[in-house]
Amino acid sequence: MFSTARLQVVLEIARHGTIVAAAEQLRLSPSAVSHQLAALEREAGVALVDRGPRSLRLTVAGQRLADYAQQIADLMSAARDELSAHGEGRRGLLRIGFFATAGAELLPRALSGFTRDHPQVELALILGQPDELRPRLQQGELDLVMVFSHPLSPTQESPYAKVQPLMVDPQLVVLPADHPLAGRRRLRLADLAAEPWITTLGVQGVVSVLELAARAEGFAPRIRCRSDHYEVVLGLVRAGVGVALVPSLGLRNPGGVAVRQLAHGGLHREIGVALRPGNPNPVVGSFVERLTAAAATLSQELSDRWAPASPLTAVPQRRSSATAARSAPGANAVITA
Repeated sequence: MFSTARLQVVLEIARHGTIVAAAEQLRLSPSAVSHQLAALEREAGVALVDRGPRSLRLTVAGQRLADYAQQIADLMSAARDELSAHGEGRRGLLRIGFFATAGAELLPRALSGFTRDHPQVELALILGQPDELRPRLQQGELDLVMVFSHPLSPTQESPYAKVQPLMVDPQLVVLPADHPLAGRRRLRLADLAAEPWITTLGVQGVVSVLELAARAEGFAPRIRCRSDHYEVVLGLVRAGVGVALVPSLGLRNPGGVAVRQLAHGGLHREIGVALRPGNPNPVVGSFVERLTAAAATLSQELSDRWAPASPLTAVPQRRSSATAARSAPGANAVITA
């Protein structure tokens, strides 16, 4: 295998025509250049220069080797530039695991600025539940995973991942628009003890956070449906099938329902990003900065969006029946608190 330093000697001789000029470019003595050239000819097994009394020129073989040396120099330069871009976070691959409600608003906000500032960084976005994605983070298949945990059903910490907190996502109660309690600003879970419920499938095991909270309040909720798809949940509430707890990130289309805050300190999700310690990917830090900023802004917006209604907020009069409410003009207007 030829030495790249000796190939550079041939390349400089091809460019400048003399050993002296090549030595100046390489910052070597002429005798050192001659020595390198002679060693390269021995390695190649063919004469690379035609030496005259006062001149030197490359042979056909020498010129071909100089051409290859130029290609190698170009490739080495491209490799240095690309590796430098990777090291500085200007290029690379970022593999993100995320859950559905984070992908509706939080993740796109973070990615918007990140992709603008890092146009040469490729993205691999993997949708799934946090408990499904965490092993892939541990195995090095993902660079980070967006996760959540409930105070009533906390996730076990892993020694293979560090969770950086991002925001608190409150659980809100969603009622049919004509529900008798829709006019209240804030509700207690016990106020809804007799209601039929639409709830989730459960975070740890088969028991949902609603059921855990209800047990502490002294009642067992009557469950009509379980679904982790909040569009399904909202559709069933809208139809009058029951009431539900929905995290604020899941309320993307709350038309035709009443959304109220709950007086319960433990009904919220703690949103964070799980990171693998020692991950050498230099673009992770830049993205986490964007994600943290997006979470802070979104958290404030959600707080304002679902703040308790002021006394001046008009509450539609309840109709005599759900059918009348659905048939009346404007009955499907958004009712928010």
